[in-house]
Amino acid sequence: AQRLGLHPITLSADPAQYDYLAAEGIEAIRVDTKNLDALIRECSQLRATYDLAGITSAKEAVYATVGKLCRHFDLPGPNPESIERCCDKFTQRQLLAEAGVPIPAYRLAANATDVESAAAEIGFPVILKPAVGNGSYGVRLCRDVDELAEHTTYLLGGKHIWRSAPRILIEEFAQGPYYWTDVMGNEVIGICAADFGPPPHFVIHKCTYPALLRDDEHKRIADISLSCLQALGLGWGPTNIEFRWTKRGPVVIEVNPRLAGRTNPQLVQLAYGIDLVTEHIKLVIGEEWNLRKRHSHTAAARFLIPDRDGILDWIDGDTQAAAVPGVAEVKLNVEPVTPIVRKGDDRDSLGYVIAISPSRAQTEAMLQRAVDLIDWSITPFPAVDEQRQSAGSDR
Repeated sequence: AQRLGLHPITLSADPAQYDYLAAEGIEAIRVDTKNLDALIRECSQLRATYDLAGITSAKEAVYATVGKLCRHFDLPGPNPESIERCCDKFTQRQLLAEAGVPIPAYRLAANATDVESAAAEIGFPVILKPAVGNGSYGVRLCRDVDELAEHTTYLLGGKHIWRSAPRILIEEFAQGPYYWTDVMGNEVIGICAADFGPPPHFVIHKCTYPALLRDDEHKRIADISLSCLQALGLGWGPTNIEFRWTKRGPVVIEVNPRLAGRTNPQLVQLAYGIDLVTEHIKLVIGEEWNLRKRHSHTAAARFLIPDRDGILDWIDGDTQAAAVPGVAEVKLNVEPVTPIVRKGDDRDSLGYVIAISPSRAQTEAMLQRAVDLIDWSITPFPAVDEQRQSAGSDR
């Protein structure tokens, strides 16, 4: 936004959670982002001083509110009703099914009994996930009745934080390679391939842009992506659509009415020379965007995922990894002496490495070389009985 000559102001219920605001000296206003009237008041006050050029957010949870604000102030923005329908995964599934888009079998449940009967109808293995949410929070593969009961208890027993009334989606486990498309407006920019860590969770370990697909496979995924937009009333701004390529072909796992998270915008920029963030901001302020590809390279990211819980004693090698030719970025998310508690979602990553080259094999080799240079040590937490014994000996 600043590069485009704009003055960004962040509205947040808790600006302190975004460390880049203070680091970049960006103005922030504390406001209840769930309260549309309060947001309208803040934006009206800002408009008394500034020319309000545009309003947007990267966060799915408030993106429908963004659409409502844009309507109120007569600014370009997404359709709030479409965003709300899309963010409710059960409603999204219904609309996709009605439009004939290939999706996994699914049911909705609000209690343990309904979850059990839905899983029995679909057949194991099944995926259990909250009907609203992102980042793989609360998503788990359940391979039998015991795992199903365990995860149902987790979701309904107070450990999972719900943004709305608890509603659980039970889905057939669509098995096969995982892909996602990055769409801007009605144009499919490209398709990414990703690999997950071990089940039962869905923590992405690696993503590669572009995916290695035949022309007919690429066309099939792109065509289904556009069908999703039509079914959900999307097509303004960015959309990210997740797929599994199963025995019956590509099946839509989820449609997200926003830019993909993690390192995806960087990968698209490195692979194709398209800065999705900048082009999104241009659209938001009513300027014409430019989605023309400037080149075609292979960009890949590896996420540094711990294999245990405990205290992170040290992590190093990032400087050496960054010096490997072809490495575009190395980022660590944690400092030493940090407690590591794996949650089985996007928050588990200790950091990432991104590499790029004109050749897929070369990118893979550079990435592996860089990742091999990064190492860390985690001391497991003391067992509960050991803690009790040490507490007893201190008395």
